[in-house]
Amino acid sequence: MWMTIALVVLLLIAAVLLFATTRPDRFLVERSLAIKAPADRIFPLLDDFHRWPEWSPWEKLDPAMARTHSGAAHGVGAIYEWRGNAKVGQGRMEITQSTPARALAIKLDFIKPFEGHNIAEFTLKPQDNATLVHWAMHGPTPYVSKLMGLFLSMDTLIGRDFETGLANLKATAEQA
Repeated sequence: MWMTIALVVLLLIAAVLLFATTRPDRFLVERSLAIKAPADRIFPLLDDFHRWPEWSPWEKLDPAMARTHSGAAHGVGAIYEWRGNAKVGQGRMEITQSTPARALAIKLDFIKPFEGHNIAEFTLKPQDNATLVHWAMHGPTPYVSKLMGLFLSMDTLIGRDFETGLANLKATAEQA
């Protein structure tokens, strides 16, 4: 009897582990929000890491977070490194593409609690009397992430943060 139960449990575990291998090799999380402000007022909030505390959803999770800025003051070559509590972890961002009032790309390297190497992108498009801000993050999905993805939705977890960040960005830009 115990052997049968153990065998069934092992087969279920093997099935889950095998099924994880069938998950996509890349992920994409994206959100958009219309902000009633011109793109040239919104863009500096994104292009300058010194301004991220005004709107970033992660900045408030650890008020004692250590932050380091290096490289360019803003735009291509600007670097932001952080080390914080378990909620924010440790990582590094570098702006790799900056087209004023239109688009921004960031190389995003997570170190802790999980290593990850992704790209974050912002695009700004005029829309009636507002600017549509689109925030996306994409990257590879290693096996451990595929396995975790069977139980946790990356889109839901990160998507919530993107929604909060875009709402904060809206409030900041519309207030200016």
